[in-house]
Amino acid sequence: MTNTTQGNCTEGGSVGPIRQAVLVINCGSSSVKFALIDTASSEPLITGLVECLNSADAELSWKVDGQKASKALPDADLVAGLSEVIAVLPADAEVVAVGHRVVHGAEEFSGSVMLCDKVMGALERCSTLAPLHNPANIEGIRASQKVFPGLPQVGVFDTAFHQTLPPHAYLYPVPYEWYTDLGVRRYGFHGTSHRYVAEETTRRLGKDMSDLSIVIAHLGNGCSACAIEGGQSVDTTMGLSPLEGLVMGTRSGDIDPALHEFISKAKGWSLERIMTALNKESGLLGISGQSNDMRTLVNAMDEGNERAALAIEVFAYRLAKSILGLTAALTKLDAIVFTGGIGENSHKVRAKTLAHMRVLGVQIDPELNAQNGDAATGCITKEGTLPCLVVATNEELMIARETLNVTQS
Repeated sequence: MTNTTQGNCTEGGSVGPIRQAVLVINCGSSSVKFALIDTASSEPLITGLVECLNSADAELSWKVDGQKASKALPDADLVAGLSEVIAVLPADAEVVAVGHRVVHGAEEFSGSVMLCDKVMGALERCSTLAPLHNPANIEGIRASQKVFPGLPQVGVFDTAFHQTLPPHAYLYPVPYEWYTDLGVRRYGFHGTSHRYVAEETTRRLGKDMSDLSIVIAHLGNGCSACAIEGGQSVDTTMGLSPLEGLVMGTRSGDIDPALHEFISKAKGWSLERIMTALNKESGLLGISGQSNDMRTLVNAMDEGNERAALAIEVFAYRLAKSILGLTAALTKLDAIVFTGGIGENSHKVRAKTLAHMRVLGVQIDPELNAQNGDAATGCITKEGTLPCLVVATNEELMIARETLNVTQS
């Protein structure tokens, strides 16, 4: 399918050589992130966001060739929003397939798949495990199928990479029938990011993937860490849902399960209200009382705000404890890797986290850490000690690669 909308044309109205590309779509409940990835260069031809769908504030914003632009789309729904995305795609780009980020694939999917009626039915079944995410992903797929009729559509699952977890890592110590009858187990998320970063780390360290044992910390508004042995996920911090594990922007991460009953009795809250608090009012925001944005909290900490400092200390300590715990799944530890918005950009968070891992003999290099890692390797620790790296994630590129692999197989 060649994009027939207006774009940057050569003199006389013709376009240059057609570039084949994969359109990557990530749908939320009221937004769509997108990127058009050139299949030859692996570079994004355009990236953008449609936000505030189904409201008067709906807007499309995009970036191409370093230039930003936006367009108001009052009251646009998902189909209308995607139609507007088509209108801004470069005219010399041919969309050959669409890759969709899907949060939860349960045990149904251990890899990326072509989206057909049978697969869509399975996705509907998985929605009970991810009610905040999968319905939006499914709606995005349906809308994309309308906007791109006949074009191959591929689902790439956050959970698929973690399907290699052994039973002792994914089972909860609860009645076994909960697992067999209801699918209650640890699934893990951020799999696309962890896989990309693992491959990039292998390249940077000049090692063979089959002989690499690492822990990756994906730190953004959502956070998870993953132990990877020989290219496979062997344990991770997120579980049945993305609420388990590390302290996050607005999510609590691990808590005592009895807290639900305690808060219900103490405050008279319903289970739904408690879950809202744990998902949207906790984490960095809950402790600091200010923000879920680490940049804001670091600035506040530097200005002497005690609760901001406390939120960062809890975040770093729990992260360090989780990374150390994940080493139980490995035969050795070759490197610790930081990625995601916080992991890639907050040298203070990395320093605080590594300071809690004295037992590993980590010696941070303050200059490299302040520069967010050396450009060549990303290493932020001193030579001769355990390598700790900063590696930028690229989930869109990973989804594009997976999409091509599925469509060309």
